[in-house]
Amino acid sequence: MNIQSRFDDDIAGSFSAAPGPIEQVRYACALGALTSVIAIEGAIPISHCGPGCASKQFHALSGISGYQGGEFHVPSTNIGNKEVIFGGADRLDELIASTLKVMEAELYVVQSGCIPGLVGDDVANVVQSYQRRGVPIVFAETLGYRGTNFTGHETVVRAILDQYVAKQAGPAPRSQKRLVNVWSLLPYQNPFWRGDLTEIRRILEGIGLTVNILFGPASEGLAEWRAIPSAALNLVLSPWLGLATARHLESVYGQPFLHVPAVPIGAQATSAFLRQVAEELDLDSGPVEAFITREERDYYHYLRDFAHFYAGCTSQYQLPSEVNIVGESAYALSLARFFVGDLGLNPGVIVLTENPPEHERETIHRSFRDLAPGIDGEPVFEADGHRAHAVIRAKPRIGELPLLFGSTWEAGVAQEIGAPLVEISYPATDEVVIARSYVGYRGALQLLERTYTTVVRQSTEENPETAAL
Repeated sequence: MNIQSRFDDDIAGSFSAAPGPIEQVRYACALGALTSVIAIEGAIPISHCGPGCASKQFHALSGISGYQGGEFHVPSTNIGNKEVIFGGADRLDELIASTLKVMEAELYVVQSGCIPGLVGDDVANVVQSYQRRGVPIVFAETLGYRGTNFTGHETVVRAILDQYVAKQAGPAPRSQKRLVNVWSLLPYQNPFWRGDLTEIRRILEGIGLTVNILFGPASEGLAEWRAIPSAALNLVLSPWLGLATARHLESVYGQPFLHVPAVPIGAQATSAFLRQVAEELDLDSGPVEAFITREERDYYHYLRDFAHFYAGCTSQYQLPSEVNIVGESAYALSLARFFVGDLGLNPGVIVLTENPPEHERETIHRSFRDLAPGIDGEPVFEADGHRAHAVIRAKPRIGELPLLFGSTWEAGVAQEIGAPLVEISYPATDEVVIARSYVGYRGALQLLERTYTTVVRQSTEENPETAAL
């Protein structure tokens, strides 16, 4: 068994599949990590799988997650009965050779799906024959039955680090004091990942850092990946995704990592986050505080104006008092901290849908403590939409006006409990997302706009006589 296969076994083995079928599943299979490759400028995935697998994964994640679009040019072996019987290694070899002739890229990432895994194709041997010729190509066994696109993402990242980045870096890369690698939101799975990563880059650069954001339009592509070993810090902005990568980089290059479970939303969280990063890197506090002061001045100016609505329209509109969330843990935690800690809403039902590793669940659970002084959240790990909705319905709400953040699939249960629905998680078919962000200083203002526009609109539709003239 090769090193990549052992890593895949470790990652896949940490996940527990829900018993029986899952209704309204909120993630793709491991092969869906081809979207992570598509999100890297200069990289092209090559899929070794059955016909239609790659296109279905991409269009599911891109199309019904805010209609994000994206460049989908993925060569595929489209293997069938012949390859099942005789093996598909020769077909893969033929495809790679053809791809190199007609498609230019800085890096090619071969991802294998279910069929090659079941029949035992030696993908590693095929790819390594090209690596020995100097072709920038790596392989990742993203077998669909062994995990989700979250685990597939970790597998693809590890493959690029070990088979491509390590060869570029040399034995002793020089550390750059102000360079940080950011491991955060999952591309395409989160509808707002592009805008969010752009905002994260902006605020980190605002305190004087150079940032390898690694994915999306805010990244410089593979130049950033090649610079990963030179970073002074790996920054994990997620309850769990990226932690395995940061631990691996610490063992290989001796790089420390800072784990911040909640992606910051709003001035309070964002300023605290920037100060934490600055302290970790021993930055001069003067420029850091100057940037925070400028950002908070603008933020609180807008928030002051919003407060006129928030305090003055409670008799006209039914403003929510309870926040309920159905989505992946990264956004669920951030939204809970913002709406409970900053806006004073009560925590309702919080359902985490991405089926995170068993060994990370207690850490995730602890992250929901102290959403506000003396107020804890109690997240429920549930990948099944039907059961998630049952939990929401079962919660008693005496005197509470609920607000629900979730996916398109929560429309029915939102109507049942009388909650305005704001789509923030996969799948999102009533939102078109281009560059919107809900994180940081600026993103929080957009989040407030979207949330309370939804609240006002629903209140007006239900009670036309209360509409402002």
